[in-house]
Amino acid sequence: MKPLKAKELRKLTNDELIAKYNELKNKLFDLKIKKTFGQVEDTASIRIIKKDIARILTILNERGIRL
Repeated sequence: MKPLKAKELRKLTNDELIAKYNELKNKLFDLKIKKTFGQVEDTASIRIIKKDIARILTILNERGIRL
């Protein structure tokens, strides 16, 4: 899995960023559940998703939007 670039995220609208945030949060939840049962092969993807979520939240915060 490739991390998202902040430059690409800044091009998205607020609604698109919020949708992407929700998608990544759900994906992170699923990966955490799978990890507890030992079904995740690529554990590095969890770290990448966490960083992508942080990038999105930073951009939304810069725009003055709180979730």
